[in-house]
Amino acid sequence: MREIVFDTETTGLDPKTGDRLVEIGCVEVVNRFPTGRNFHVYINPGRSVPKEAFDVHGLSDEFLADKPRFDDIADAFVAFVGDAHLVAHNASFDMGFINFELKASGRTTFGAERVIDTLMMARRKHPGSPASLDALCNRYGIDRSKRVKHGALLDAELLAEVYLELTGGRQAGLDLSVSVQATSAGETGGRVALRPRPVPLPPRITAAEVEAHAAFIAKIGEKALWNIYVDDGERAETG
Repeated sequence: MREIVFDTETTGLDPKTGDRLVEIGCVEVVNRFPTGRNFHVYINPGRSVPKEAFDVHGLSDEFLADKPRFDDIADAFVAFVGDAHLVAHNASFDMGFINFELKASGRTTFGAERVIDTLMMARRKHPGSPASLDALCNRYGIDRSKRVKHGALLDAELLAEVYLELTGGRQAGLDLSVSVQATSAGETGGRVALRPRPVPLPPRITAAEVEAHAAFIAKIGEKALWNIYVDDGERAETG
């Protein structure tokens, strides 16, 4: 299952009153694990950035002046998302800006059925507890020391880790790392393989239990079915 965990930074709170996107950060997730494929872009909003917004993300008018407009990056963004579900924290805010820009540029918007809101998930899972991204990182022990200011890609990377915890934690993946096979073009094809366990699990039976079982089989005699399996195993080991 392919999903895109993403975040945005903007000039304000409402695109209908003239606010615009200034940054989009996306993290590809397959079967709840980040693949390493990201999409990140800064956007020239075509207007000034208010001080209140600059204080949040630190993206100035001067920095954004030579960046592409949304229309210039829209096709690449839509292609990266593909048919995946979109995962965001307080998704109505981010999707409001994304769909406003898509519609304004004459493109198809994303339907609500494709969107997963981690803020709502967190409130259901931890009722009455703080549900901000910072609070959830603290709850799950996720390092957010680099988050001095809001940044779309960094926040999307943190949210991908939070999303993993909200959907069952690392136990859901048996705490094994994920490696994604790459195609010849350097892109991930969504094929996920679990690495073998580096250290085998210790046996659960004791030496005394092994001896007791062997004595029991000896009492049954050579016709015991267990001897058939033992013989097959020995033949397999010796070739």
